[in-house]
Amino acid sequence: MTDPADSFDVVVVGGGPSGATAAADLARAGHRVALLDRAGRTKPCGGAIPPRTLSDFDVPESLLVARARSARVIAPSERGVDMPIENGFVGMVDRDVFDEWLRDRAARVGATRLTGSFIAIERDAAGGAVVVWRPKGAAEAELRRTPARCVVGADGANSGVARSALPGVKAPFVFAYHEIVEAPDRRDEAFDAARCDIYYQGRFSPDFYSWIFPHGRTASIGTGSAHKGFGLRESVGALRAKIGLTDCRTLRREGAPIPLKPLKRWDNGRDVVLTGDAAGVVAPASGEGIYYAMACGRMAAEQTGLFLKTGDVRALSKLRKRFLRQHGRVFLALSILQWFWYANDRRRERFVALCGDADIQRLTWQAYLDKGLVRSEPMAHVRVFFKDLAHLFGMVRPWGEASDKRA
Repeated sequence: MTDPADSFDVVVVGGGPSGATAAADLARAGHRVALLDRAGRTKPCGGAIPPRTLSDFDVPESLLVARARSARVIAPSERGVDMPIENGFVGMVDRDVFDEWLRDRAARVGATRLTGSFIAIERDAAGGAVVVWRPKGAAEAELRRTPARCVVGADGANSGVARSALPGVKAPFVFAYHEIVEAPDRRDEAFDAARCDIYYQGRFSPDFYSWIFPHGRTASIGTGSAHKGFGLRESVGALRAKIGLTDCRTLRREGAPIPLKPLKRWDNGRDVVLTGDAAGVVAPASGEGIYYAMACGRMAAEQTGLFLKTGDVRALSKLRKRFLRQHGRVFLALSILQWFWYANDRRRERFVALCGDADIQRLTWQAYLDKGLVRSEPMAHVRVFFKDLAHLFGMVRPWGEASDKRA
């Protein structure tokens, strides 16, 4: 069923941080925008955001459920390294509340919310895009057809928009799973409500990492792996048992694929463009995606607005170039880090040892908080480079062990 009155300049498919940000920006710019989202779906996510997310995207501090002031990375040997955050914090949000606030804001500034499931993109007689979708609770055959001058696909790593408009364009995934549990009222070695714990242990994840992120009265406990058949739920259960949270009430369980690198193409050369997880915009090694998704959504809105104004499809293809020009070097560095240091427990042990270095800690937090590679301390980069080479070639033993083995 098609109603000409329901045609839009843009239909944004997916109401996560990227899609909701793009929809809000496009609506503010005066475009007729529809935001199509499935209700009741929350992505498995630790919920970490850098503080600049609040100012860059006008997000109220009230959405923060916790402020982590340090992180602890735990090696296969169980040795932990504390990484305090100087003059900053990692903000924590609950995705079910955070995402809905972003969707509601998009509606408040003029976007029309549609609740249902994306089915496909068809073409009308003039060749224009028509988004086919099923309203929530509707019968299988009860479909709606909504014409649009442009479609923004922000519907996650397993994007239906990408399958419909860019067949064959795929990226490797990490499959993530987490459980939201009621957090205990305690602060000790195993759990601290002001600290993010990251486990680099092959038994919990053979190729990624596992996490315990505080959310105020709750906590996210999760893991990820690209190995098919690896028991994610069993791994999280074992981690909960290890830290003494088995008896804590489980509030939600969620799982989903997370892309490992940006797709090679984000547009169909016509009237469809991807953003957020659908475009593969998740930082390798860390899996951080919220800030990058929102940044990409804002750029997607700008490029889509330019396309609507000029009709030049090159405006859509420039989205990928713009994003990678700003964040590509960080993604490349993190990709190399993940490829090498996550390969096995021996390397993970050395990686955690590196995290204890003061230069590495300072540059890591500066890069995270500023969302870029730090260029203000060239000598620190030089020191980190040689320290990294020393660990890489085994010239330094983890945890300061003697370099020679004596009987």
